[in-house]
Amino acid sequence: MKTIAIVGTFDSKGTEYAYVRNIIQGLGVNTVTIHCGVFEPMFVPDISNEEVAKAAGFDIYEIAAKMDRALATEILTKGMEKLIPRLYDEGKFDGIISFGGSGGTAIVTPAMRGLPIGVPKIMVSTVASGNTSQYVGTSDVIMYPSIVDVAGINSISMKIFTNAAFAIVGMVKFDYTHKFVKKPLIAATMFGVTTPCVNYAREYLEKEGFEVVIFHATGTGGKTMEDLIAAGFFDGVLDLTTTEWCDELVGGVLNAGPHRLEAAGRFNIPQVVSTGALDMVNFASIDSVPKEFQGRNLYKHNPTVTLMRTNIEENRQLGLILSEKLNQAKSPTALMLPLKGVSMIDVKGQPFYGMEEDQMLFSTIREHIDRDVVELIEIDSNINEQSFAIAAAKKLIELMNKKQQGGNQNGVNS
Repeated sequence: MKTIAIVGTFDSKGTEYAYVRNIIQGLGVNTVTIHCGVFEPMFVPDISNEEVAKAAGFDIYEIAAKMDRALATEILTKGMEKLIPRLYDEGKFDGIISFGGSGGTAIVTPAMRGLPIGVPKIMVSTVASGNTSQYVGTSDVIMYPSIVDVAGINSISMKIFTNAAFAIVGMVKFDYTHKFVKKPLIAATMFGVTTPCVNYAREYLEKEGFEVVIFHATGTGGKTMEDLIAAGFFDGVLDLTTTEWCDELVGGVLNAGPHRLEAAGRFNIPQVVSTGALDMVNFASIDSVPKEFQGRNLYKHNPTVTLMRTNIEENRQLGLILSEKLNQAKSPTALMLPLKGVSMIDVKGQPFYGMEEDQMLFSTIREHIDRDVVELIEIDSNINEQSFAIAAAKKLIELMNKKQQGGNQNGVNS
């Protein structure tokens, strides 16, 4: 029989958790209850807060005596991060659910993020409707808005708790029996303005027997891809859309952090990289653009997205960043430059067409790329032309084959 871990602060929300436990058990699923509050629970859990604190190397009674909420939260969070993945690895549960406010959410979600992708994880939270990136990260935690506070059983909370319980039970009880044929797995990056390129490349790779997983280069997409590369999910990387570096450099809203473009090189995964959408920085609505950028080339993509053309100096810096990141690669690596434009709107007649900006990007890369590490390929086309996309796909296959055959590690001619 399947088992669901019910995790939370049973000292302050014991009634609510007991209600959910009874629903889940009534649906024919076992439960394991884990108390991560500071004080005595309202019902006897299967795993006590003493065990949670011990996993972090502390005594729960000493923590309680200090009456320091911040310290207790920090220690219990660390204990959960160690305990929950271990219990899952031991086969103690198949899915996990929790309920809470900002404190309970902060304690439990780091542990949920430590579980493999695909393990059902639901966090019913008062903060689920806002910015949840600090809770979800690059995982598949489901943030479920509690609508009302997780405090008591009433006509609204009862429906929310019941629906959440039904959801987690359905996730663990029902198996999808479709079996995928195992194929070499490739990660690819796409943005709206590089979609034709990536679709051409994906179709070619799929015909050649590969499976392609596409990540939207919106910050979270890039971070997720980097984490999954590091976790060993992929055999090759087609990183044609590196636009997240524009937002990281200039201060846009879709940055993927300072470690973007590192994982494939560090973990010896063959990669083909390009300069897709390095012509743009992303902001929200037009009135959200910082004052210092008001005189720049702005493009209203839609009511909630405003794009700003990267200037010559920013392209110089982007060229340095790409060179620095790729020069560290320990994997077969190729960098492809589309000499007639890096996006759908960086062509003649379109709002971000900029020969000077692109030439600064390309010349900086030419000057600083280490050709003993990275194969530099220049193609006289826009990035979205089919010829460019197919060339990128073929190059990735070549690099993957070289690695498999034990050839020159970086794919560059000796």
